[in-house]
Amino acid sequence: MEFMKAYLSVIPGSLNKEKKWALPLIISSLICAFLLVTSFNMGLVSSLYTMNSIFSMFPSHSVNQSDPVFVESKVSSVPPTPSGPSFPRLAYLVSGSKGDLDRLWRTLHALYHPMNQYIVHLDLESPAAERLELAARVEKHPIFVKVGNVHMITKANMVTYRGPTMVSNTLHACAVLLKENKEWDWFINLSASDYPLVTQDDILHTFSYLPRNLNFIEHTSRLGWKEGQRARPLIIDPGLYLTRKNDIFWATQMREVPTAFKLFTGSAWMALSRAFVEYCVWGWDNLPRTLLMYYTNFVSSPEGYFQTVICNVPEFANTTVNHDLHYIAWDVPPKQHPHTLTMSDMGRMINSSAPFARKFKRDDTILDKIDAEYLGRMNGSFTPGGWCSGNPPCSDVRDGTHIKPGPGARRLDKLLDRIVRSSKFVQMQCK
Repeated sequence: MEFMKAYLSVIPGSLNKEKKWALPLIISSLICAFLLVTSFNMGLVSSLYTMNSIFSMFPSHSVNQSDPVFVESKVSSVPPTPSGPSFPRLAYLVSGSKGDLDRLWRTLHALYHPMNQYIVHLDLESPAAERLELAARVEKHPIFVKVGNVHMITKANMVTYRGPTMVSNTLHACAVLLKENKEWDWFINLSASDYPLVTQDDILHTFSYLPRNLNFIEHTSRLGWKEGQRARPLIIDPGLYLTRKNDIFWATQMREVPTAFKLFTGSAWMALSRAFVEYCVWGWDNLPRTLLMYYTNFVSSPEGYFQTVICNVPEFANTTVNHDLHYIAWDVPPKQHPHTLTMSDMGRMINSSAPFARKFKRDDTILDKIDAEYLGRMNGSFTPGGWCSGNPPCSDVRDGTHIKPGPGARRLDKLLDRIVRSSKFVQMQCK
């Protein structure tokens, strides 16, 4: 009991002493905690700074806060208005064979414009001397050298008209054009026996009002007699392995019409958009390559390959214009090649409003009449246009975007009214 009394007598004093040192202990504890937290944060900041310094050595992919982040803001932004006139550019393939050197050269001059691109090709049947002469003319021509838009396929291809080597040659030219210069809108294939009926200024002016995705390609799925005589037979193109031109070889075996894709046929002459040409060359979904293998054994494959490709791809099927931009007359009954045009065909040819016609004899008087009355071309020079400068005329080049359309533009515009700006435009697509 005495012990308990003594102990209890001590407690009140002890509580008073605790009150004296408890407050300083709490304060000092808070100060220590603050210092610990601060030192930890400083270390963390220092560590983060060091890490940022390390990562700054690597390429940064952070989003620029000044750029629009959300899709809505990108959609609502207004694209800049293009400066100056928006004239299209054309890419031509002009091809020929043995004896076509001079008339290919004439057609090239009638078609020339500094805004366009040109590929010329004399096939392997042409003598080496002709091909070397064409190469020398292109390399030495002062306008071609200055502008740099005329190219020659120096490694000539053997081309069989009714075989796939003609398709292969066309794709070869497309690939070269895409490699040399992609600043063109339409690819147009012509032969040395073709000739323009309007100036390039007429075409560039009229086509400037058209959507650049249109493809002028005559086509139909109604094969008729062609199913039995072209689709089902099997042929071999000797141009694939011979150095001398021969007609196609026929096999005795027949084949069925394919069901994996729908066959179309039409004209071998066309004006294709650059987007479709890129698709045919790159073939990112493999359809162009598959069809190219199928048409390797198809009679007159140039009249079906591009038609079947474009009409079996929904992305391009609704861009087709069912016209080849040519005036072509056929004999009755039709033969393998069209009727050769003469002076008696002039009225119908011009009234067709087509920008091109075929086929013509070499240096026929009808070509002189076209030069004099419709192209304004004189003395074997270029077809004059707004780009022409110098003395004599068209011996030098000024601004290529200076376009001077003439009566040919009005005729061509009438044709486009019939085939593009009409209710029949959609009705005639891939039917």
